[in-house]
Amino acid sequence: MANWSEADIPDQTGRTALITGANSGLGLRSAKVLAGMGARVLVAARDTERGNRAVAEIGRNAELVELDLADLSSVRKAAAQVRERTGDKLDILMNNAGVMGTPFTRTTDGFELQFGVNHLGHAALTWLLLPAIKDGRVVTVGSQAARGWGLDLDDPNFERRRYSISTSYSQSKLANLIFMVELGRRAQAAGLNLVSTGGHPGMAATELVGNSMKLRATNNVVGSVLKWGMAQFCQSVEVGALPQLRAATEPGVRSGDYFGPKWVMELWGPPKKVRPRAAAFSEELGRRLWDVTAELTGVTPDF
Repeated sequence: MANWSEADIPDQTGRTALITGANSGLGLRSAKVLAGMGARVLVAARDTERGNRAVAEIGRNAELVELDLADLSSVRKAAAQVRERTGDKLDILMNNAGVMGTPFTRTTDGFELQFGVNHLGHAALTWLLLPAIKDGRVVTVGSQAARGWGLDLDDPNFERRRYSISTSYSQSKLANLIFMVELGRRAQAAGLNLVSTGGHPGMAATELVGNSMKLRATNNVVGSVLKWGMAQFCQSVEVGALPQLRAATEPGVRSGDYFGPKWVMELWGPPKKVRPRAAAFSEELGRRLWDVTAELTGVTPDF
């Protein structure tokens, strides 16, 4: 499709979707669209007050699930609730939430925050929901930042090397893509109908980007300039959410399919099928990341 849009989304009546970080930005937009097309949408949010506001804004077909991806006990609790509330029938898991540009911080379980939330929390959630999503679709929300500094599986939590905001974020997003491909590979080998796919928004004016810029701004003047830059050069959240919505809803999507904006180095425009960084398809990296993730999270995926 030359210019895929929300109008191309099939009716979603009878389907159930869980979207992490659905209280703002790309997640909220995706929740609104899917609910508007008839899907039951579980809004996973750490802040229950903001989550309830999002549920009210989305309207019918939406309900809240409390989830803090920086706390594995919260991930386990949320997964158990989702399985119970859906009767182990989840059609879409959209791993959308994320943190970006944070100073060095550790999660409740001692992981570096960006790697802990963006990859480990989502991987654990996905594995814990396998009985519910085995015939559904797992959508990973990626980023062009994955093309940056690589992934250090010997020291993913910066226990020995010097911390870098950009290196940390880049490795967390590359880990997302490697996990996306490895999940599809293992599901296929196990004979499951699970489809593991994803998309990235290009340059979109999301709250994630805005918050990162605020953290980097040293004064109000710099903050104002950054805000102006976002308005000038970033596409809207409505357009930015299209790749992940296409990944979640387009018939015929297969594991490993990945969508991003079609124009100017995948920065702007309607979604098309794109190819993530070659490292995402490395079987060795996939195996190593899978094993490291299981060891760190204490979750054993059961196919």
